[in-house]
Amino acid sequence: MHEQRHGHVFPLRHGPDSSPTARRRRLARVSSTHRPPRRLHVVSGKGGTGKTTVAAALALALAEEGRRTLLVEVEGRQGMAQLFQTEALPYAERRIAIGPGGGEVFALAIDAEQALLEYLHMFYKLGGAGRALRRIGAIDFATTVAPGLRDVLLTGKACEAVRRRAGASGASGSGGGAAGQREWAYDAVVMDAPPTGRIARFLGVNEEVAGLARMGPIHHQAQAVMRVLKSAETAVHLVTLLEEMPVQETADGVAELRAAQLPVGSVVVNMVRPPLAAALPDEAATDRAALTRALAGAGLRGASGLVTPLLTQAREYAHRHELERRQRGELDALGLPVRELPLLTDGVDLAGLYLLARRLREWEW
Repeated sequence: MHEQRHGHVFPLRHGPDSSPTARRRRLARVSSTHRPPRRLHVVSGKGGTGKTTVAAALALALAEEGRRTLLVEVEGRQGMAQLFQTEALPYAERRIAIGPGGGEVFALAIDAEQALLEYLHMFYKLGGAGRALRRIGAIDFATTVAPGLRDVLLTGKACEAVRRRAGASGASGSGGGAAGQREWAYDAVVMDAPPTGRIARFLGVNEEVAGLARMGPIHHQAQAVMRVLKSAETAVHLVTLLEEMPVQETADGVAELRAAQLPVGSVVVNMVRPPLAAALPDEAATDRAALTRALAGAGLRGASGLVTPLLTQAREYAHRHELERRQRGELDALGLPVRELPLLTDGVDLAGLYLLARRLREWEW
């Protein structure tokens, strides 16, 4: 059913990558024993850096053959549905793609109201009463006037997916190995999280709740969520551009996450332009006459009128190249792995998303 419903999302050309290079990368990841495998990947970044695209590509990259990943959206923008060219995601885990490694990718758009109803039913057995509260608008009121409550529900639902054992209710569809052969419902969960400016507070809200509620189910639930978020199985990845403001916000975000004792993973530099030249000539030292002759010799008409615009573009490129070099230095100083993804000049379509996923598969996460 799911193959028919979403068949256009994972065509056969996106099947398992069985090249020798891909096999070596998989063996390298499996043989890494210096830390436990990360199962919760929180992706944040300044607005406009492409964090949603990176989160989707990472979920595809982590879906190796026989594995399942869950891609979680918490901001209600339905960005994942747009990227995967499918209908709006419901509040249910649905298979939306097959990764380039052959594994399955599921997606979930978390709805705070629905999550609160689940929470009330789970801890206070308010099934029918919870639905009555929703009908009179109390649920919407609670999640709107208390943004901290929204964050508790969103992070709690994502962490529940991380902790869920195979065979428990949740994901729709089959595949990825029988429940008896796997320990967890999902091998990895990727969260498209809020922007860098509020990521530390978003992830740390359960610690505040655990401090306010000294006992009872709310206290224990908040503590359980923080155990997941602060464990070695979690990594917060920050997406940035080689520009001053995004890099500064990334540095600030890393400092806030470290202060909150939340595990920082990698910095992902998105939309990296390829180098155009190994070295650029000094405009003042350029032989303009020789350049004019070279352009004319290449068959370009009006060669003399092209020299000044070309030198202007070269100067602008040199300025940007130097700016990017400095920003790379700022990112290197953070002491984190830095991964670079290329600029997709034609925009991000489904094929571009798989291209980025294949690039992300080159690194350990």
